[in-house]
Amino acid sequence: MKQSSNKFRHLVWPLVSLALLLLFNAIFTDNFFKVEIKKMDSAQESVRDQIPEIPDELPGTAVEAAAKAEAEIQAPAEQPTAAQVPAEQAPAQKSKGVSIFGYYLYGTPIDILNQGAKVMVLAIGMTLVIATGGIDISVGAVMAIAGAIAALLISMLDAGSFPGASMGPAFYWIIPVIAALILATLAGFWNGMLVAGFGIQPMVATLVLMVAGRGVAQLITDGQIITFTNPGLVFLCNGHALFLPFSVWIVVAMYVVFGLLTRKTAFGLFIESVGNNERASRYAGIEARRIKWLTYVICGFCAGVAGLLAASNIKCADSNNAGLNLELDAILATVIGGTSMAGGRFFLSGSLVGAILIQTLTTTMYMKNVSPAIVAVPKAMVVIIVCLLQSPVFRAKVLSIFASKAAKGGVQ
Repeated sequence: MKQSSNKFRHLVWPLVSLALLLLFNAIFTDNFFKVEIKKMDSAQESVRDQIPEIPDELPGTAVEAAAKAEAEIQAPAEQPTAAQVPAEQAPAQKSKGVSIFGYYLYGTPIDILNQGAKVMVLAIGMTLVIATGGIDISVGAVMAIAGAIAALLISMLDAGSFPGASMGPAFYWIIPVIAALILATLAGFWNGMLVAGFGIQPMVATLVLMVAGRGVAQLITDGQIITFTNPGLVFLCNGHALFLPFSVWIVVAMYVVFGLLTRKTAFGLFIESVGNNERASRYAGIEARRIKWLTYVICGFCAGVAGLLAASNIKCADSNNAGLNLELDAILATVIGGTSMAGGRFFLSGSLVGAILIQTLTTTMYMKNVSPAIVAVPKAMVVIIVCLLQSPVFRAKVLSIFASKAAKGGVQ
């Protein structure tokens, strides 16, 4: 029983911090825990299907008319529409909280999961790399490369100037997705070659791609922001499945796959062995270099998935800002989750909790109109507090201070 309780001990303080942040959100957010089921009837669905799509580049009056028509068909039949009620008598619309429209979940917690999917995916790969005693600070640049190649190929397919365009928009989006994942995996292969093959320090080896990666992404997009509207590619981060955003299910699938790979096979034990003592692992017959190489390849693949999610979320490839500083969030999420920076034992579940904690903190700051330039300060403070609470040495010193004060009080 003691061993079972210690197994999840690393999750205690991250979960406590996450619960406090969610409680703070619940107090200052209207209907945070309210679940409201709304579904259009057949008449409303038929009317909605008859409304043509209005592109965003049309004049504002056309966009406003389309939005007004959409709002009218979504309004309940027994209530007047916004056009029938004077502006001063119309009730304020509450967009916060959790609700279901068309059997989809929305709200602050769902936004946290959807926006935090990128960090969670990065944290999975970063956890395996750090567990071997390494680090990868190039994942943000790899995200930019993956998003750039995906946007470029999907634009070429839409124009019919790339093989595979005959498959149609419903299927040819798979080509840029596969190409982006392959290119990101090759980037991880490059990092692994420098670290495991040539023995370069991980920080220096991945710094090369961190600096050059965004330049490569700029070369791919010719310095432009490439937009796309392909429904398949947009669905990755904007679509829904089984009440939740599809990006959440991507995270769940990757967690299950790599969780089984590391806990149900010898691969996880090899990673921990290499992280604890690489030389002893080689003497024991473990291919330490191959294991480290493979973790960097996996980390590159995870960065490619995160890059696709980032591009899908904003429907374009922004090589300058895609994945910017997310490598730091991924490292912080891994550390908060209980994985030691020195290597050895790792916790994928803890890394996911750490990623959700960081995204919850970021979302909370934005909800309180905190400037993005200042968000890093409270984020750093929370990370320091959580890490200190996880430290046995810090807890022992704090307890010794209280114990000494209690002893002095008893003597008096």
